Order: sequence, then C-alpha cells, then structure tokens
Amino acid sequence: MKPGSILLVAFLAPSLFCLAQDKAPAAQNAAKPAAQETAKPVAPDAAKPAAQDTAKPAAPDAAKVAATDSYVIGATDVLVVSVFKEPTLSSSMPVRPDGMISMPLLGDVQASGKTPLQLADEITAKLKKYVQDPNVTVILTAMNSKKVYLMGEIAHTGPIEMTPGMTLLQAIATGGGLNPYANAKKIYILRVEGGKQLKIPVQYKQALKGDLSLNLILNPGDTIVVP
Repeated sequence: MKPGSILLVAFLAPSLFCLAQDKAPAAQNAAKPAAQETAKPVAPDAAKPAAQDTAKPAAPDAAKVAATDSYVIGATDVLVVSVFKEPTLSSSMPVRPDGMISMPLLGDVQASGKTPLQLADEITAKLKKYVQDPNVTVILTAMNSKKVYLMGEIAHTGPIEMTPGMTLLQAIATGGGLNPYANAKKIYILRVEGGKQLKIPVQYKQALKGDLSLNLILNPGDTIVVP
C-alpha cells in the first residue's frame, strides 16, 4: 500500500468508528418504545365489573311480598305512606280505632278494609287535586290488628302480633320455641277459610332444614297447635 493510502485510512478510521457508535444507541432507543408498549401492565380492576354484575342481590321472597300486598288493613295497624318528592306528605302513621288515617291536605282517609295497594291508589287519586302526577307507596310495618295463636307445647302460648309475611318458624320462635317434650312431627295449623276450619299438617323439622316451601306463610287468625 502506498504511503498516501495509509494516511487516508488512518484519517478516516476514527470517523467511521464514531459514526457506528452513534447509530447503535439510536437503534436501541428506537426499539425501546415498541417493547414498552407491548409490556403495558394490565389494570388489576379490569375484570372486577363483570364479577360484580353477576353478584346482584337476591330478589325478595315472592310469597312474602304477595302476602303483604293481599293483607287487609285493620285498626291499630301501622303504615308508612310515602309520596315521591313530597316529604311533608310522607310519614309513618297508625290506623285509628275508627279505621282512618290522617294526612296533610287530605284530612281523614279510610284505611281499614283495604289492601296497601288499594289504599295507595286511593291516596294517589285524592292527591291529584294538589300534586302533579303523585307517586304514592303504602308500606305495612306493623300488623297490630291481626293475631296468630299458639297452643300446646310452646314456651309462651296465646296470641302474638303478626309481622308482614310472618311464617310458621317465625311465629314459633316468637313464642319462645318448642318445649322439650313437644312432638314436632305432629304440629298442625288450624285455619278458617270460607266458613270452614282446615287442619294443615306441618313438617317442622324439614322446614328447619331450609325447605322454604314447608315454612308456611301464616294468615291472620291462624292457630299453631303443638302436641
């Protein structure tokens, strides 16, 4: 090689080496964003909404709701009358001995002899004179006018006040439970329907095990007999 060529190579070598170094970091930096984008962390709560939607609260027992809706209001019962967006018209009130309740604007309203739904419809119709599109709800909170009777081998016999949708097990528990010598296999309910007395056998132990169909909804005036 000629001396001139050797000098030229020696002069260009450092420049080529520096150019190679500059390209290498650029290539490394260009590859970093792609790697970072593909490695995005997964949000820890991303899967939670679907799981929460499947865990909706259970609907209320249909039989209890039906029993309350068909209940006929009587004197001394306690009602909650709610008028949507009208707090001054909403309150808890007892049914007077004459069967009336007292409401602002309306005065006395006949409550006894009606179901909660019927009473709500009547109040709605009366309020239309004063409130635009009233939305009325009547909830029964105490069945003071209705009794259930307990007889036989129960800790506390006699009449007990019903609660909305009261069941066989709830009534027996209210009476303090069965005595040690009670014959749980022969418990029955005496019920008057259509002027006739019915004897309804009770499967108490199966009801205790969780069979809801055997935990009977009681009617006002029912008598639970425990031999």
